[in-house]
Amino acid sequence: MNRITCLCLFVVSCFAPAINANVFGAESEYCRYNLLPTEPGSEGRKYAPSKEIDVLHLKLEVTPDFEKRTVAGIARTTFSPVAKPLNELRLDAVDLYVDEVKSSQAIEDYQNTGEELVITFKKPIPAGKESWVEVTYSAEPELGLYFRTPEMGYQEGDTHLYTQGETHGHRHWYPCYDYPNERFTSEIICNLPEGMTALSNGKKVSEKKNSRTGLVAWHWLQDKPHVNYLVTLCAGYFDSIEDRYRDIPLAFWMPPSRIEHARIYFDGTKKMMAFFEDFIGVEYPWDKYDQVVVDDFVAGGMENTSQTTLTTRAIQDEETRKIRSAEGLVAHELAHQWFGDLVTCKDWSHAWLNEGFATYYDALYHEHEYGRDHFLWEMRGNANSVLSRKNDDKPIVWREYEKPFDQFDYRAYPKGSWILHMLRSQLGDDLYRKCIKTYLERHKFDVARTEDLMAVIEELSGRDWDQFFDQYVFHAHHPELSVAYSWDAKSKLAKIAVEQKQKLSENVLTFTVPLKVRFIMGKNAVTETLNVSKTQEDFYVSLSKKPDIVRIDPDYELLAKMDVKKPRPMLFAQLENKDDMMGRILAIEALKEKADGKAIEAIQKALNEDSFWGVRIVAADALKEISKKEAREALLVSMDQEEPRARQAAIRAAGGYFHASVPPALIALLDDEINPMIAGSAIGGLARYHTPEVEAQLLEELTSDSHNQIRSVAAIQAMEKQRMPDYIAPILERLENSGDLYDSREFGQALETLGTLASEEDDKVPVLSFLLTQLTNPKETIMIAAANALGLLNDPQAIAALESYDVGREDDPKRKAVQKALTTLKSGNKTDANIKALREDFLKIQETNEKLQSEFEEMKKRLDAEDEGEEKAEADPA
Repeated sequence: MNRITCLCLFVVSCFAPAINANVFGAESEYCRYNLLPTEPGSEGRKYAPSKEIDVLHLKLEVTPDFEKRTVAGIARTTFSPVAKPLNELRLDAVDLYVDEVKSSQAIEDYQNTGEELVITFKKPIPAGKESWVEVTYSAEPELGLYFRTPEMGYQEGDTHLYTQGETHGHRHWYPCYDYPNERFTSEIICNLPEGMTALSNGKKVSEKKNSRTGLVAWHWLQDKPHVNYLVTLCAGYFDSIEDRYRDIPLAFWMPPSRIEHARIYFDGTKKMMAFFEDFIGVEYPWDKYDQVVVDDFVAGGMENTSQTTLTTRAIQDEETRKIRSAEGLVAHELAHQWFGDLVTCKDWSHAWLNEGFATYYDALYHEHEYGRDHFLWEMRGNANSVLSRKNDDKPIVWREYEKPFDQFDYRAYPKGSWILHMLRSQLGDDLYRKCIKTYLERHKFDVARTEDLMAVIEELSGRDWDQFFDQYVFHAHHPELSVAYSWDAKSKLAKIAVEQKQKLSENVLTFTVPLKVRFIMGKNAVTETLNVSKTQEDFYVSLSKKPDIVRIDPDYELLAKMDVKKPRPMLFAQLENKDDMMGRILAIEALKEKADGKAIEAIQKALNEDSFWGVRIVAADALKEISKKEAREALLVSMDQEEPRARQAAIRAAGGYFHASVPPALIALLDDEINPMIAGSAIGGLARYHTPEVEAQLLEELTSDSHNQIRSVAAIQAMEKQRMPDYIAPILERLENSGDLYDSREFGQALETLGTLASEEDDKVPVLSFLLTQLTNPKETIMIAAANALGLLNDPQAIAALESYDVGREDDPKRKAVQKALTTLKSGNKTDANIKALREDFLKIQETNEKLQSEFEEMKKRLDAEDEGEEKAEADPA
């Protein structure tokens, strides 16, 4: 018996480290470049520039050339000097070709530096005197304005362009004051070939054909002031569906080839607008609301004033929307029309005033539409995005960023949403809504800082909020609380011991927070609020009897990382509490840490029976993390969930196990699964297995057709993880013959897969040749992926070709990708070629372990039986 036990332990302990280090570590996903517009960073603290002028109005007349991908324009800026006479006007203008500069004032000279247009006047313009400058220019913009044409690989008949201003993109296609601390009215006239449509901010003034040029002039006017980055232009071939909310025109525009999906994307906009008006208490402030979907948008969505730009990547069909709906994106961008557009952050250090509000109000809409549990689930996701950060050492309001987009991270979005959630929880719903309504009304059509929001809340609540904002907004991190419950039966006192564990520093404080604790005794409950303010404190609560359940932060109102210690029986009771969705989730997460048979059974029950799909997802994930035979078997018999999100979670979790019983189960369900996202999860679960059946299934999925090619993409990703060169030729054939079926990002991922799979091959020529052709692909995403793939390919023959592309701006994502690939090639890095063998060895050892375990249990039974016989013989009289 002892020999067998030792052998089992020896086999597992010796092999496990090798598997973890060499197999799973090699499967890390490759990073993606952020394609949003950037500009060179600078050191030191960042502030809004001083306003030497008050910009009153911007008028643009532009004529795009879709074939050359250039734009010619006339930009007139109307302004008046502030406070003192103006000798020199500086406009942001990057790489513009300036042909002529006119003004209402006499001009001495002008300089085009490539970054700025500097106009010197013969005489200083007196403060307050309304003046204008008019610049005739042309541009071939790399940022700010983006063309999508057939010559670039986009579908014939879908030709269009779009602009993206945030943070400082517009200076690349017209001269402007390009910072958010200034608001003005604007208008755009866009000259287009007949049959095309121009869409912009505000209301359409006219649509007139020029008999001389044959072009149609589309004239749009935004007569309410907004900031420069919210100016927008989308022009080209678009189809639309239209509606109205009250007297507000609503329209949804898409490239003609995609219009069939418009209703799914557009559905719900009217309901969202009605909810936001009611909850915020301020009417929608603009003349209309358009949503325009464009190809390969550089972000998910952009809340331009009265006209949001959206990505085609969020388009779903009837099945995939059950897993990942665009509804949250649509709600987020619509909320921005109040938060970010009506009131805009004064500078980028206060970006959370835009993004935190939009993120929170997206969640509030879901609470209104789907109930409290859905809202709490969304806030849990937001909290996890914050609490999981290892280097959370920057405050939300932070002036030491290098580039503005450094501010657009978890601090602005999910953490910002939690600041508002805590404010709402502490103020109460009615007072919170009154504060936000007052904040908007007081600063409408203007800019704001965090201090402006604070001032309104303090005024209306009568409370001081300096400490709250100081610790959560102007300093970094969050409380890390260790909370322990114990019961003194004699005195009937519940003890709650609280310790703050966060590492204190100049940027991280000891927090003062209200911590609710709820004691549940049968159908009765007692809730107490503990004022936590020290690194270590004990609190005592007198109760009539011992509680069945103790819930810390029961209403989910505090952003804090918590480690709660309480008796294990309470966790099972908590898991059965049908009125406490978050409590059930927390019970599952606690039970999985020491999962015995009873815990696995309870978690499996939650997976199959819980009323909320989010709890089922957590249960599936927990069973995966438990890593026991019983948990694996529980997952395999629970993959037929009716709720799509729960079904996907169970399948994904089962695929997380590495066992011979998994592939047949996953392959069996693929024949009948109609939801491509769920099928994609099953395909992903096959990636670790090198059986003929798995390889045949992956090849079949490679050439399958599904929405957004989700199944095929999942197969390519699985093939990359398998590192099998046999897949190179099929993937090459698929991309060469059907590459136009894939979006740019998925096509790019496939290129990187080819680079990885061919990296250990002697004959790299087929892949090298194909990747080199993609280096000239006009789609930036694909060109970047081709450069990355050449670095992965590990073929020195690619160096010469890559070096010819090492040109352009230092911060150009394409150049960065080329430089990264060159560095990789010159260092001669290689990938691990032994993954397949390691996995096969692991399965064999796993089978041996199971056989040994079975023998061990049989031997134990025999020995126990012999011991019982001996004891009985000794006890019986002779």
